[in-house]
Amino acid sequence: MLTLSIVILSTLPSALILVPERFTDTTYLLLYGVAHLTLFLVMLIRPLADIFRGVVWIRPLVILRKGFGVFSASIVVSFLIAKIITNDSGYFSIYLTPAYWSLENLALLAHLADLSAILLLITSNNLSKLLLGRNWKRIQRLSYVYFYGSALYVFLILNETIPLYYLIIVTIVTYLAWLRNHAVILQTNSPKITINNETN
Repeated sequence: MLTLSIVILSTLPSALILVPERFTDTTYLLLYGVAHLTLFLVMLIRPLADIFRGVVWIRPLVILRKGFGVFSASIVVSFLIAKIITNDSGYFSIYLTPAYWSLENLALLAHLADLSAILLLITSNNLSKLLLGRNWKRIQRLSYVYFYGSALYVFLILNETIPLYYLIIVTIVTYLAWLRNHAVILQTNSPKITINNETN
């Protein structure tokens, strides 16, 4: 998945610029659909592993989250790279305009998701983990911003229902995982009472 992500980042931006006629609305929806599917898997695997602790084949899947996450972000970031190349002077300047961060047409959700994808892609490596220390996990939590921002935007603006199902499933499973972990913590920290029966 990591190798495929590198290939996408190396070729997709150039293809978007050089042969834009090949990228129809259907192609765009397909690419974003693949990005949302892999992101859905990223958000789903860890809570499932926490819920079904006794299922031995689920826990090893956690290691795939990094590859799926990078793959998803590479597609989104490729579109951003193409925009930057075609409008290098004007693209960054719009970040400073209030309209870019407005709630009109839910632009804020889309842009927060894009920025989260960039940060996640840049920091999804061992060097960043080493340099950032404890802050690395905080940055990785931006995956929730990436997931919920993009899912809500696609559902509410583009009227695509599949991301809504992803959102509902991940929310339910994440909540169940939180309950499961909370119960384990309470059980671990609860004082154990022993009764000694003494006979005279």
